[in-house]
Amino acid sequence: LFINIGTTTEEVAKALRTHKNLRVITNNLNVAMLLADHPNFEVIVAGGVVRGDRGVIGESTIDFVKQFKVDYGIIGISGIDEDGTLLDFDYREVRVAQAIIENARHVLLVADHTKFGCNPMVRLGNISEVDALFTDRQPPASIREILDKGGVALHVSDTADDENT
Repeated sequence: LFINIGTTTEEVAKALRTHKNLRVITNNLNVAMLLADHPNFEVIVAGGVVRGDRGVIGESTIDFVKQFKVDYGIIGISGIDEDGTLLDFDYREVRVAQAIIENARHVLLVADHTKFGCNPMVRLGNISEVDALFTDRQPPASIREILDKGGVALHVSDTADDENT
């Protein structure tokens, strides 16, 4: 599986430590460090320019990702506009995420509730292009409608706040 840059994807990596026999390809050095000492994992790190948050980006990262076809791509995002547009702050990070989407059989988007309505300026794609959204609260009605129309599975970890959204 692919795991990209972000603190939410790092939380996914922590949860994956209970699994066995995973091959993880990542451009997130924090994810690599979280999983590298697992005896049944193979962790492959993409090369490229290392940012201060330990994310790896650039043309060589994209080229590296394109060498693989994996079962699952796990991506995070900085913002989801009300029309379902997936947005981020760094166009180089977006290009890597797009390569992950193109080379994964199933794309899993992980985003906490603060991402809804947050509007960075770099467009990654649309939420209807992913297979599943994992979040901590019910998304706004406009997003739920897009998910329904696109056949995107919605997984909410905490439904206690449903009435507040």
